[in-house]
Amino acid sequence: QVQLVESGGGLVQPGGSLTLSCVASGVSFTRYTMAWFRQAPGKEREFVASTSQRTGSTFYANSVKGRFTISRDKPKSTVILQMNNLKPEDSAVYYCAASATVIQSQMRFQSGYGYWGQGTQVTVSS
Repeated sequence: QVQLVESGGGLVQPGGSLTLSCVASGVSFTRYTMAWFRQAPGKEREFVASTSQRTGSTFYANSVKGRFTISRDKPKSTVILQMNNLKPEDSAVYYCAASATVIQSQMRFQSGYGYWGQGTQVTVSS
């Protein structure tokens, strides 16, 4: 059974940093593309970042490029999202997602992912 469990969310001041983690179980971690999405109240869920299992390439939404970094800790089957210089507009529930089949052109779309975590809340406020 595939399970994704996120952690690391919380309250941080603007300009601060947070590190989100997503531990994957029940999957061959290195064979899956892993991604982070987020959803703010009243808004649709949006792509944040992904890391390809085939190439190791990483992709980012324009809104987080240069501030967020996605990486894998393979021995721990964990995908990490390092978030720096946080802004109030980054406040959202952050979700981890996994897929063994999504292609590069579809990585930004929710429909490409079959497995999701329960989400972790990030609030950026002074």
